[in-house]
Amino acid sequence: MSVFGAYSRYYDLLYRDKDYPAEARYVHGLIQHHAPGAHSILELGCGTGAHAAEFAGLGYEVHGIDASQGMLRGAEVRKSRLAFDVAARLGFSTGDARSFRASRQFDVVTALFHVVSYQVSNEDLSQTFATAAAHLAPGGIFVFDFWYGPAVLSDPPVVRVKRLEDAATRVLRIAEPTMHFNENVAEVAYHVLVTDQASGQTEEIQELHRMRYLFAPELSLGLRTAGLEPVQFSAWLSDDTPTHRTWNVVMVGRAAPVGEG
Repeated sequence: MSVFGAYSRYYDLLYRDKDYPAEARYVHGLIQHHAPGAHSILELGCGTGAHAAEFAGLGYEVHGIDASQGMLRGAEVRKSRLAFDVAARLGFSTGDARSFRASRQFDVVTALFHVVSYQVSNEDLSQTFATAAAHLAPGGIFVFDFWYGPAVLSDPPVVRVKRLEDAATRVLRIAEPTMHFNENVAEVAYHVLVTDQASGQTEEIQELHRMRYLFAPELSLGLRTAGLEPVQFSAWLSDDTPTHRTWNVVMVGRAAPVGEG
């Protein structure tokens, strides 16, 4: 089972304070700037559908894919709670960002919340970029965020403890990182205790997440190899130029418009 099978059980609680509406509006701004008139989005690694639901609320037709059945079940629950007209613009299916192929193209492909940093090998990365390129209509854009190498090396991850709860669940998560500098990978071991508030029963979960920190030149090369032109490189949620203190960075690659290429 994928690490995200267990992860999905407490994912929404873990990230309940994440500002998905603001992030969706930010990506909407990128779309309006680089691909005005876009109306369809393919989301790679949609998780429980929080970004996808926000995009649908902004008027986009959205299809989200994820390799985790647990995540997709959460996405369908979220969809069932939306207004009918918003839910009608939203769909989900099983798919791996490296190999998924649909029979149609989209105006935008997104891979948000560090999906690209989970592609730890060169092959994984190039296959994910190829998936994005294969699904972009002419002039369409690929939007993704990632762990930025200079910042990760300047301020490496440390042991962190997170406690949170709601009416149903209590979670204690300990994150212990190990750096693999020759692979550009941070390996984070999670020890998680998930307690059911009603019964008091506790489940212990061990997870290992391997995250690749990335650099602008390699990403630009990867995009161009896939046939996409890099058109934006900036700090996430802003237009600022990334520095060695910017952990989260966004890139936008554009497919050639009709008549170019």
